[in-house]
Amino acid sequence: MIRARGLVRTFETRRGREKVSVRAVDGVDLDVDAGEIVGFLGPNGAGKTTTLRILTTLLKPTAGTATVAGHDLAGDPVGVRRSIGYVSQSGLVSSEARAGEEVVDHALLYGISRERAVRRGRELFEQLDLDGMWERQAKKMSGGQRRRLDIAMGLVHDPQLVFLDEPTTGLDPQARANLWTHIGSLRDTHGSTVFLTTHYLDEADALCDRIFVIDHGVIVASDTPDNLKRSVRGDLIELTVQDEQQAEAAARRLAGLDGASEGSTSGVTTSIRVPQAGSALPGLLRSLDADGIALAGVEVRRPTLDDVFLTMTGRSLRDDEAA
Repeated sequence: MIRARGLVRTFETRRGREKVSVRAVDGVDLDVDAGEIVGFLGPNGAGKTTTLRILTTLLKPTAGTATVAGHDLAGDPVGVRRSIGYVSQSGLVSSEARAGEEVVDHALLYGISRERAVRRGRELFEQLDLDGMWERQAKKMSGGQRRRLDIAMGLVHDPQLVFLDEPTTGLDPQARANLWTHIGSLRDTHGSTVFLTTHYLDEADALCDRIFVIDHGVIVASDTPDNLKRSVRGDLIELTVQDEQQAEAAARRLAGLDGASEGSTSGVTTSIRVPQAGSALPGLLRSLDADGIALAGVEVRRPTLDDVFLTMTGRSLRDDEAA
């Protein structure tokens, strides 16, 4: 469904009086199969949005080639546009417009007859839990309803491939969870391929068959969520003790565990990664007790996508989002 090789996009900018060329995208290769839901993650400024704009024909690449939904990106951009749906982060809906009118007008732009557009629009409203919203102005809809309306507009022409750019940003947890169900149904019910950008790692973990991580314009990881999490070296054991002197002694015990790596100590908390925390923990607790080290807390955490992101890019995606 998507095959990209060596995508490059450079921008001219100034540093003082000097004009310099910046590579926002630096040789991106992508393969997305029909029927997949793939996540595209990256820190701000990593090239994520630029790559998305290239694949949706909103920006021409400086170099490289791509085929999107069976159409050559450079040779047949109109064919690409006719075959994809695009739901932008900022949304597509005018606040004053009536929901049904927006969907029908959007379909007409693709050459779809008004009769078919109305029929298709009402089908989508039913599938996306928008019953009773056809005549409602967008400004009188909730955030979750407006986001589902954006998706209906992106699907009204039956695209093979749907690009969703940060679809749940700004939604409350309940609305986010509800929208996850609908995103999953795009493939299961409509047979669509979904290309999803998101800042929510739990969202990518729950929805995506595969994940691409981009940093400094380069794809630094590409695999299933489970395989990416397995690539992080082990489970995290975190101990909280009574004082900093005991924390140093506990850190030495942690460092002696088989396969231990990436240890750190801050104040009364010390942590380390080990391959099998469940197997190591009983012996560790006996050793700490024998040493007279009193524990205030013990946590064992399996690797998360945030750990993957931190390993691959050197920073947390959540930290980056808050910056």
